[in-house]
Amino acid sequence: MPSVPKVARIAISLPKELLARIERERKAAGQTRSGWIRRALEALLAARRKADRVAEYREAYRRMPETPEEIAESTALLADAWKDLPWDGPAPGAREGR
Repeated sequence: MPSVPKVARIAISLPKELLARIERERKAAGQTRSGWIRRALEALLAARRKADRVAEYREAYRRMPETPEEIAESTALLADAWKDLPWDGPAPGAREGR
């Protein structure tokens, strides 16, 4: 038998206009109020986690950016990998005569 997740009941206060918007959205989606709000909060938390990861990545890159040598090597590898693809024109970063 699958386990039932534990839930906690809470009471929140919302402006009437916000509640009316939520009610319209959740009814149109055919969802319960609790389910709609739960999914909205899960989406908000996921978006914040993603934003935090992006910020961490940017900060790490700022602290240790690619070197000119790494960029040149990556460009050469991409040009080699893409050279036989049926595209019009040279691959991005490809040099004439290579």
